[in-house]
Amino acid sequence: MPTAQTLTTALAEVLRVDCAQDKAIAVRQLVAQWQDGSFTTIGKTTPPARPGRPERPQLRPPREVPRRRITKTPDGRIALVHAIAHIELNAIDLALDMACRYVAHRLPRDFYTDWLSVADDEARHFLMLSERLAGLDAAYGDLPAHDGLWQAAQETAHDLLARLAIAPLVLEARGLDVTPAMIDRLREAGDDASADAFAIIMHDEVGHVGVGKTWFDYACGLQRLDPVSTWHRLVGTYFRGPLKPPFNITAREAAGFAAAFYQPMSERSDLFAPPTEAG
Repeated sequence: MPTAQTLTTALAEVLRVDCAQDKAIAVRQLVAQWQDGSFTTIGKTTPPARPGRPERPQLRPPREVPRRRITKTPDGRIALVHAIAHIELNAIDLALDMACRYVAHRLPRDFYTDWLSVADDEARHFLMLSERLAGLDAAYGDLPAHDGLWQAAQETAHDLLARLAIAPLVLEARGLDVTPAMIDRLREAGDDASADAFAIIMHDEVGHVGVGKTWFDYACGLQRLDPVSTWHRLVGTYFRGPLKPPFNITAREAAGFAAAFYQPMSERSDLFAPPTEAG
């Protein structure tokens, strides 16, 4: 049955939810409503500048968050699963914000369908990792985490192309590079349950990078911009430092993300804007 509420109003409400578990469940319900045609209007509701967050975990600067070492003892594996759960919670908010923030661009309905599908995947990942943490006698919020992902969102909030360049095509693409080694180390440590969860995430993230690439190319086309040089310019402006190889070329190609985009950004420091001086 159609709802009188617009899609962006519903998205903004879910973004404001503080409890991580409740937010993930609400996302899955909202996406089901979108898929069954309950929302007839996109709307123009502005998303919150900052999404709701639980009281825990304590957020610290990235350098103050302990490094994660996978061992046969549970502590390192708990830290890793907790860190990825935190990334998935941020990814929920990034996908919801993507579908809510840029309505002025008059994007086609498929744009909203794609990013809501991404949000649904991220919510499913978060719930899966929360269950895995419980199996390790832990819970989301037990350990500190950093706020770097949402800081990247704030820096690109004014520019659809910049958001598409950074969130899916730098930050999420990085997951394609590092996750296979995590899966291998988890299996070596005898933690097949965590490894299986990470393998599901890895499979889905290829699709998410593909969604980002599709809409980056689309947005470039609207402005008659060359995607490769535009991506280089935006990453050079909004990302700090060269991209780190080695790259998972197979996974990136499966997402439609060619080496011509990212390979030069690992080699040429002149493509990056110089850091601004404090004060």
